[in-house]
Amino acid sequence: MKVNTKQAIKLFFQNPSLEMVFKEAIANSLDANATNIDIHIFVDSFEKQETLKVEIIDNGEGFTDERYDKFCELLKVEEETHKGVGRLVYLNYFDEIAVSSYYGGYHRVFSYNQDFDRETADMLNVPCEESKLETKLTFNKCSLKRLSSYTVITPEYLSHVVIQEFFPRLYVMKTDGIEFSINFSITIPNKKQKQIVGRHSVSITNNDIPSLKTVPINTDLIEWFTETKMDYAIIKEEPSKPTFLMTALCVDKRTNVLNDIIAVENLPATGYSLYFLLRSSIFDGKTDLSRQSLTLSETILKTTKTLFREKVAEVIGEEIPSVKEKRGKEKDNLTKTYPHLVGYFNNNEIGVIPRAKTIEDAQKSFLRDQKEILEASALDDAKYDKALDVSSRTLAQYILYREKIIDKVEKYTDKNSEADLHNLILPKRSVLKNGDMESIYTNNLWLLDNKYMTYTTAMSERTMTEVLDEIAESANNIQDDGRPDIAIIFSNNPENAKEKSLDVVIIELKKRGIPLAKTEEVESQLQQRAVKLLNYYPNKIQRMWFYGIVEFNDEFRLSLENREYTPLFSKDYLYYRENSWKKSLEDDSKYTVGTYILSIDAFIKDAKANNELFLNILKEGFRKK
Repeated sequence: MKVNTKQAIKLFFQNPSLEMVFKEAIANSLDANATNIDIHIFVDSFEKQETLKVEIIDNGEGFTDERYDKFCELLKVEEETHKGVGRLVYLNYFDEIAVSSYYGGYHRVFSYNQDFDRETADMLNVPCEESKLETKLTFNKCSLKRLSSYTVITPEYLSHVVIQEFFPRLYVMKTDGIEFSINFSITIPNKKQKQIVGRHSVSITNNDIPSLKTVPINTDLIEWFTETKMDYAIIKEEPSKPTFLMTALCVDKRTNVLNDIIAVENLPATGYSLYFLLRSSIFDGKTDLSRQSLTLSETILKTTKTLFREKVAEVIGEEIPSVKEKRGKEKDNLTKTYPHLVGYFNNNEIGVIPRAKTIEDAQKSFLRDQKEILEASALDDAKYDKALDVSSRTLAQYILYREKIIDKVEKYTDKNSEADLHNLILPKRSVLKNGDMESIYTNNLWLLDNKYMTYTTAMSERTMTEVLDEIAESANNIQDDGRPDIAIIFSNNPENAKEKSLDVVIIELKKRGIPLAKTEEVESQLQQRAVKLLNYYPNKIQRMWFYGIVEFNDEFRLSLENREYTPLFSKDYLYYRENSWKKSLEDDSKYTVGTYILSIDAFIKDAKANNELFLNILKEGFRKK
């Protein structure tokens, strides 16, 4: 039966890489019991990948009649650990492979290409006087359009690939006392001076395979995993040497690397080589034909990774105390940074898997609980308790957002404009109505007082005419070019306001670093706003609060106290006075207006203290649960 080689390559190798050529050739050499393998790489220049040529020479048993028969038939294997298609990957990169093999007094020579067929092959097998064992594969006529990176054909890179791929097999050879050598060399006649290759020749010997310790894996509760063990080595290297990590399953005497067992970010950046190999009979034969993917079920693979990860973390924690200490700090950091997710973090994985993945997994679990509560048609006692917990965590998440806003305000200096602070509290020229919950994350009125989040209308940098329009339906032709920084109307809908039903807040902001005279203007500006409001709408307004937010110094404090402002409790400076202001010269009636003058630092620190208190109460509740 003839096989369409091109289609077979596509079928068995969905995403082949050039390094697979080296892996399959070395695997065949080791299957033939080779103990010395030489890999010679030739390329005229890295820019001329079509000149790439590879020679692989080994001292294995060679292409005996039995081995040649297997080579001529795809999928002809005698045991589950072999696949019988690896040689197809050669033809994905090279149009012709010349084979020369000395074995048992014979010399077999043939060419392997896409038209290879046993019946028409140019194979010659002749007796020879030499009794040597040597098989040489010469990979010619490279079909590469371009190298993904010239690094992939350098000896140092390939030696790492081979150690990772064949670690179990090489380890067994070492423990059996078999001396081996796998040698890589590269020749590049026209290499550019700036192109860094590293060492032009590299060898892998018994000395490069570390001795391993073996520890059992506790699988008492899982029947599938019988006699599962982990082999490992943790080697202290030179302090400047980058840390090397290998975490892999042993599958058919080869490794299947799992890169998501422990994140390199959780290990020392330099000074260690770490090898972890998980062995179990359940893995035998569990890869696809190209050995690119595991064929374990999702359930078994997930359980495998969990067991593997826990054991790796345990061993590293015992042998590298700094990693264990770092894990403890990471747990504290996550608790502090994401208190609303306390209880959702997998403590066994903190400081093991990537930090971003730890947070993502906890957030997904939290969102699932939110969804469960929101979609519940009724709440039993258990769901009611969970609803309280979820709502508390949602609130904590919002308070964490507020904490970030406060951190930003704290960094403001006299180089920041008044508009910077203004926009942070409420974006300029904006109008918010009806306390829309979507606006919670677009304004920060809570910096003044949490009660101002209950407004029905909030306006930023609007004229007094517009403010008055909000209080009454008609504008009454009132003209005013002055703009209060922020006007908040709340407690009632201005359009339907009845007598004495509106509460009004006016806020004036002054940036840091302005002269005292400019700072003192804040009170007169607030008074002007009050008079105008009272003069036109005395019957609509129930209460008025005016805030002046400025930078304080001793002169300004003295000025306020001379005007009989009373200092209030604050983390910085906060003064209050109930001013009695007339609305006009003709009317002797006086109206009480509460006026707060506070420092920018009080504005920040008081908001921070309130936020921290609320967050700490919630945190304590989460810890107890």
